[in-house]
Amino acid sequence: MKVKTSITLSEDLLKVIDQQSDQFKNRSDFIETALRVFIAQMLRNKQNAKDLEIINKRADYLNKEAADVLEYQVIM
Repeated sequence: MKVKTSITLSEDLLKVIDQQSDQFKNRSDFIETALRVFIAQMLRNKQNAKDLEIINKRADYLNKEAADVLEYQVIM
């Protein structure tokens, strides 16, 4: 369901939207697509930050395990 809303944009941004929106049905379609992409990237960034935090917390263990595997491979 679409809901009508009103936003205020700077003129230079609106000009760029108008120049690029020929690939879209209209300004609204362009802006909705841009927001969806931006929000998806924000969510990915948030998940990546969580993943990195987990990896960093486990870094010593993971490095020790990797070193053990490499040592085992050299012996074989």
